[in-house]
Amino acid sequence: MHLLVGLGNPGASYALHRHNVGFMAVDAIAARWDIGPFKPRFQGLAAEGRIGTARVLLLKPATFMNESGRSVGEALRFFKAEAAAALTVFYDELDLAPFKLRIKHGGGAAGHNGIRSLDAHVGADYRRVRIGIGHPGHKERVTGHVLGNFAKAEMDPLADLLGVMADELPTLLAGDEARYLSDVALRLQP
Repeated sequence: MHLLVGLGNPGASYALHRHNVGFMAVDAIAARWDIGPFKPRFQGLAAEGRIGTARVLLLKPATFMNESGRSVGEALRFFKAEAAAALTVFYDELDLAPFKLRIKHGGGAAGHNGIRSLDAHVGADYRRVRIGIGHPGHKERVTGHVLGNFAKAEMDPLADLLGVMADELPTLLAGDEARYLSDVALRLQP
């Protein structure tokens, strides 16, 4: 079982926030691979399905960002899965240019409260797919930027990125992270 988690805050008022790009990624995956419907489970919304031959659980924690680890920990325990082998987390990265992707395993939370919560509940050794949202330039503007909606001009590039990420997911699930990043980047070139 692959546990694919998107980080975000529940509720319509947060839906287009940059901080919710992880939820958006999981929704794009569900749409592309016809997985769903999402149902209340593991203190979040979850849906089970297949991507190619891989069995997956898509999870959007409903615990709010700062407590995401509670939901993810419950799902991992239910499936008796180890985070290092089963868990992939999609979330916003302030220090990456908008719509750029990076993948890493482990490391620190870099000020991201959702990642801090995950680390506290499941350990730090899991795959992290960081989705760039850009930095506003000044530290005092970070909260408003992260908790602000994507601009109208950003919606098409965002939709393109999320769609390609979902299309190429079998490569990531097979463990070829470098090829996944390369294929996504190549498909997004103008």
